[in-house]
Amino acid sequence: MLVVTLLLSLIVVPVFADDVVPIEPLFPPPSAETGEMVDETPQLWFVELSSAPTADGTNLAALKAEKAAFRVNAKKAGLVYTERYAFDTLFNGFSISITTDQLGKLNRMAGVKNIYPVETIAMPVTTPSEPELFTSLAMIGADVAQSELGYTGMGVKVAVMDTGIDYDHQAFGGDGVARSNSTVFPTARVAYGYDLVGDAFNADSTSPSYNPVPTPDLYPDDCYGHGTHVAGIIGANDLTNGLKGVAPDVTFGSYRVFGCEGSTTADIMIAAMERALADGMQVLNMSIGSAYQWPQYPTAMAANRLVNKGMVVVASIGNNGANGLYSAGAPGVGDKVIGVASYDNTNVMLPYFTVNGWKIGYITMTFSPNPPTAGTGEIVNVGLACSALPAGSLTGKVAHAVRGTCSFAIKATNAINAGAVAVLISNNAPGVFNGTLGGPLDGITPVVGISQADGNFLNTQTAPITLTWTDQMDSFPSPTGGLISSFSSYGLSPDLALKPDLGAPGGNIYSTYPLELGGYTTMSGTSMSSPHVAGAVALLLQARPRTSSQAVRGILQNSSVPKNWWGGPTYGYLDNVHRQGAGMVQIDKAILATTMISPAKIATGEGAAGPFTQVLTLKNNGAEAVSYNLSFVNALSTGGVINPGFYTSNASVSFSATSVTVPAGASASVTATINPATGPTYGQYGGYIVFTPQGGGQVYRVPFAGFVGDYQGIQALTAGPVAEAPMPWLALLYGGSYYQLTDPTDWTFTMQGSDIPFFLVHFEHQARLFRIEIFSQNGKAWHRAYNEEYLGRNSTSTGFFAFPFDGTTLAGNKTYTVPDGTYYAKISVLKALGDASNPADWETWTSPLFVIDRP
Repeated sequence: MLVVTLLLSLIVVPVFADDVVPIEPLFPPPSAETGEMVDETPQLWFVELSSAPTADGTNLAALKAEKAAFRVNAKKAGLVYTERYAFDTLFNGFSISITTDQLGKLNRMAGVKNIYPVETIAMPVTTPSEPELFTSLAMIGADVAQSELGYTGMGVKVAVMDTGIDYDHQAFGGDGVARSNSTVFPTARVAYGYDLVGDAFNADSTSPSYNPVPTPDLYPDDCYGHGTHVAGIIGANDLTNGLKGVAPDVTFGSYRVFGCEGSTTADIMIAAMERALADGMQVLNMSIGSAYQWPQYPTAMAANRLVNKGMVVVASIGNNGANGLYSAGAPGVGDKVIGVASYDNTNVMLPYFTVNGWKIGYITMTFSPNPPTAGTGEIVNVGLACSALPAGSLTGKVAHAVRGTCSFAIKATNAINAGAVAVLISNNAPGVFNGTLGGPLDGITPVVGISQADGNFLNTQTAPITLTWTDQMDSFPSPTGGLISSFSSYGLSPDLALKPDLGAPGGNIYSTYPLELGGYTTMSGTSMSSPHVAGAVALLLQARPRTSSQAVRGILQNSSVPKNWWGGPTYGYLDNVHRQGAGMVQIDKAILATTMISPAKIATGEGAAGPFTQVLTLKNNGAEAVSYNLSFVNALSTGGVINPGFYTSNASVSFSATSVTVPAGASASVTATINPATGPTYGQYGGYIVFTPQGGGQVYRVPFAGFVGDYQGIQALTAGPVAEAPMPWLALLYGGSYYQLTDPTDWTFTMQGSDIPFFLVHFEHQARLFRIEIFSQNGKAWHRAYNEEYLGRNSTSTGFFAFPFDGTTLAGNKTYTVPDGTYYAKISVLKALGDASNPADWETWTSPLFVIDRP
């Protein structure tokens, strides 16, 4: 029978060991769960061919021959596709566009090593504001590196793959004249670059301006703003207002992969990487990426090859913190890429009003009209304001309520009904906050949130208390400054590699913006943290020009400093290693460091394997011997597969010696044995090995992280969006919707157009191998319909992928067309890091019978 879908959620309840304690955050973590059934099947695909690309040594002629053979075979097989890009240097293969019903045929093509989805990457949303102090430089020591050490990135070439750069901006040596698609290129500071897409390009198929066809021009200018903001963080040098980036004298390459709005695609990213390599760039910043992917994803592999070619690659780890664990994105998960997490800036730029000369910053609540920019009002304290206030008691006045007990909307409504012309709601916890009214109220009265401290200040003033609105903004301390940003993605990588690698400020960052759009703005995202690190790399390369691209990440990690847990900064726990990596980058300390420790991070793998032993080598580049005391500190663990719970850790580290002495100009080694945490279920644990110099000096750290227990204990295939009709499904696509089939009498497939069987699968976790085999009703094998490697997980517990079966299968190099008849499919999934020879590491599902009867 046909099953109609109901939208229900799947809940995972973690279990933990007796000596591992759950810790609740002060505020719940954000969640992207909506309960809605979402088809996440892509329409664009990378096709990886058999040989390695030229960057790995393959002859170009051989690669051209492989591509020619693919095109011939595709034509013979009747594969209907559109070729988008052909790659030779950093990836061997194509990106193509095909309809879903062609996917099985593509998967079986001779010469195809694997296929990967070409992810669509949305352009981040921005909010313009006025200039503020560029406080994030001090958070990473860039102010010291510039003012005391004298490094500015001079002579270092930094590529920015993004929306372009406004090279007319005075911060990049331009003349300060606003121009759209400026022809004043190249310039002294933006000396390299390429527009790969054109203004009208937009890969977002849901947008009214959807236009997936690139039409590049000669000018990698910026008509959106994200790239200009990123470039400003790396290297702005604005003589008009003193704004400086991390490395204000770098030379830029602008590689434009976005149009003026919408999204781009991962294949265009690889094309841009190849351009940057051809231009001899030394550092590449990519503040974009594809979430939930393996290190084998094409953009990650291409980025690794750039590092092998001498380019340092820095990439944001992603803004998918609300999507839970294992959400880190490619290329940031690449083995040799510096994957960057985000911390909130110490200061945030806010509009303000004044009371007795005191500036009070505020955030206008969602659905509230904007406050006035001039005028005065008398403030009246109304307490919680959860009950009706006397009619007329606030006529012409500004109500001051306190957060708590009831909703913001109830407080504001009660004040408005009593005649208030504006409503202030002060926080009941430290810091200012961003609240919502849930919907419009009267459309006239502004409602704003202020900090607890400012609310307390108002309560100490003598009545009448007069408020003066202004049109000004100023910098105010952020209550979350120095803590991991709520949006920053979680690791680990699906192969349990330690990701992210380190972090930098990314929340509430002020930087440059296209002149046509105002010149400056504040933005948030790992998009903003990554360029802080790219700028830091430029400073390091200027200070140490012989540093290899392979060594840079470790040098930065050794000197980074981990931060406390966002969920309770005063609790004394360090935030998850799989959320912040080595910690906040400290470029001044990295430049001054005389000791290098390798490896600079430790992935301990599965706890079920027992203690993990690692030899750590210390190299002393200083003029005197140094002795270090060894210790360790645990960070918080997480439990769960997608939605995280937080726990203390009982991991421990023992050392072959309690201290180690490293002679000047020499090396020494010490062995660390890491005993894994024993809980919680599906846990990720981590901590830091600490090297403290005897007699004082710079402290170094090496992060470690791993999985609690047996990693293959995670179930990859789970029920998905409909608990009472759990996936996988045998499904019919009819009228644009999928319907579950449970009996061969439900439907007969004609195999014409989209009238073919679909298999809907929800991946709760990444899978190493996915296979579909077809059998006739009597059990005769009709070989494989799919055999895909390195599949990413779904973004939420209600997402799924659809795999169509077009009636053909593959065995070796031979293709078969199954005759009319009755069949079933067997889906097999090899779990992440699973042993293909161990049946326990596989999950299988057998479909109901289905009937094929061609006309």
